[in-house]
Amino acid sequence: MHAWPASEVPALPGKGRDLQIHDTATQGTITLAPGPVARIYVCGITPYDATHIGHAATYNAFDLVQRVWLDTKRQVHYVQNVTDVDDPLLERALRDNQDWTELAERETALFREDMTALRMLPPQHYIGAVEAIPGIVPLVERLRDAGAAYELEGDTYFSVEADPHFGGVSHLDAEAMRLLSAERGGDPDRPGKKNPLDPMLWMAARPGEPSWDGGSLGRGRPGWHIECVAIALDHLGMGFDIQGGGSDLAFPHHEMGASHAQALTGEFPMATAYVHAGMVALHGEKMSKSKGNLVFVSALRRAGVDPAAIRLALLSHHYRADWEWTDAVLDEAVARLERWRAAVSRPDGIPADALVEEVREALANDLDAPAALAAVDRWVERQIATDGDDESAPGLVSRTVDALLGVAL
Repeated sequence: MHAWPASEVPALPGKGRDLQIHDTATQGTITLAPGPVARIYVCGITPYDATHIGHAATYNAFDLVQRVWLDTKRQVHYVQNVTDVDDPLLERALRDNQDWTELAERETALFREDMTALRMLPPQHYIGAVEAIPGIVPLVERLRDAGAAYELEGDTYFSVEADPHFGGVSHLDAEAMRLLSAERGGDPDRPGKKNPLDPMLWMAARPGEPSWDGGSLGRGRPGWHIECVAIALDHLGMGFDIQGGGSDLAFPHHEMGASHAQALTGEFPMATAYVHAGMVALHGEKMSKSKGNLVFVSALRRAGVDPAAIRLALLSHHYRADWEWTDAVLDEAVARLERWRAAVSRPDGIPADALVEEVREALANDLDAPAALAAVDRWVERQIATDGDDESAPGLVSRTVDALLGVAL
């Protein structure tokens, strides 16, 4: 599966700072100092109802991570999946009387268009669950043969007790895990499971549903968590720098994925940092596909909204915060974009070397994009109010905003 084209990232003078970021697993801020190649895995969409603002906010956060790392003169090895076969996708296709593969392909194509418009840097590897199945089956067989998985009525389940570190990502108690498991695709009440929290690794073929050859597992399709594990281990290996996604993925998805990988390899941890973006609400409720209260990037673009303004709206909120999308949020972003473009359109201006370092410092501090925007706002205000004579300043500001914030002025 192919990703989307990459926009050019301007090189800035000097060098960026190492990233300090909040790690869900340690419940604190850690400093990441990768080697020459930083490694990141971000969980991708289930391709129906793409791309809403909640999606865009999450991928914006991890785009900032890439930009901070690139500014430190590192390379970035970024991997993202597409869950192109799963119960919600099949249910939507059935509801709308569509072929599930056509629905997945159409929504994935729209996602690519939105990511391109928003100038999100693409992953080096963009992998669909379906294309990963040949690599998933051997992992499930290994877990089964090692006693970390078991069969129940033809389905294969992972035993959470096989990983002594289980629970170390989300730090939830058993009852909270059980409730979230039921809410987020698990089946804690199924009779016969060794532990209600045990997640499915391989679902035996169901009538009327797609299935693939699972070798000794029989025909079926993979569970949600093992899909990402197979892709991450194949392309990044254990101990990669960041496992990322929305905060609703901390449990069960990232918790279970970590346990799968740790049971498979005997190594700990799967990722150095587990980084989670906040949720976006609309009309007082979390934006979600099930509720249908979605604002789509493509709809905003069709209405004539500049993608750079959409991106500024996302950047105006800290990535870990839960926030609400409103017309006022977008209007403020549109006005900010106009001010910034007017300021850098002047032939000369006030010096901007200090601004570059302010933006770098803000982003290195747990991706504090609102602080970075405020720094640019201050330069813009002085630029408009003062007659400067630095001919290089407007260009430097424009390149800084482009390179570090992904906004083309």
